[in-house]
Amino acid sequence: MDVAECVVRNDLVPDDRYRGLWDSIVVDANIKQQLVRSIALGLNLRTKLPFHATALHGLALLTGPPGTGKTTLARGLAHVVAGLMPDSKARFIEVNPHGLMSAEHGQSQQRVSRLLAEHIPDLALDGLPTIVLLDEVESMAVARGAASLQANPADVHRATDAVLTALDDVAIKAPHIFTVATSNFIDALDEAFVSRADLVVEVPLPNAAAVKAILTSTLTDFSEAFPALKKVAQEPRLSEVAGLLVGQDGRGLRKLVSAAMLTRTETTVDPNELTIEDLAAAASRLASRPTKQGREGI
Repeated sequence: MDVAECVVRNDLVPDDRYRGLWDSIVVDANIKQQLVRSIALGLNLRTKLPFHATALHGLALLTGPPGTGKTTLARGLAHVVAGLMPDSKARFIEVNPHGLMSAEHGQSQQRVSRLLAEHIPDLALDGLPTIVLLDEVESMAVARGAASLQANPADVHRATDAVLTALDDVAIKAPHIFTVATSNFIDALDEAFVSRADLVVEVPLPNAAAVKAILTSTLTDFSEAFPALKKVAQEPRLSEVAGLLVGQDGRGLRKLVSAAMLTRTETTVDPNELTIEDLAAAASRLASRPTKQGREGI
């Protein structure tokens, strides 16, 4: 397999395709500020000072449950950071690391090394500030102490070693590259990888206020095609609906609006007919489902 196939995006930003992604994720404003400041400062310091002075690897790690918006946040982040750069431009590269892993002896290590230490720096040879997204990085930076004996533990170690070596190499040779990694399972990550992160941020499940904000935003977006939904977005009882949904992830919350439209034939035919009662009914059904933790405890 050619490691170039693992690069799923290589775009110059700002770009209209990424506009709005940042604002679509409802999280504590401090999380967003931390991310932007960490990358802006890291790029500034690392391009002016040697690695031994800063000890910055140019790595931010976003952790948290699935569906909380980590990947979307990282994509939107590149668009925002571009506006802070001297020429208001940056490069965004997204990597799907799953294709790097191989059952063939030694292949995973070689692919990881080629991708991170050679191919990506080659894509960024123009010197533009570059944000690299490694999504679900636990697939390539496995905790070596917990490597399954059913796999080849030697290859797991080598692949993780290759990630660490590449991060060290890029930190020194390509200070204009900043990596943002996401993980649903921080405990599955190698400690040496986590220790190299300049910033570790947990993106939590939304609280009641965030749930309401997500529902309001989704209904408002839908109202561009179905104007009556703007009134539903302003319903005082939306707070009660939000209270039922604390503990659900953001992806599921956005899907709730369309799920509520399946409640009645009238709303399926014409979404303008959606009511707060339909939303409440859909919310009750979703809230009554056992969580993953609950299923594991049964």
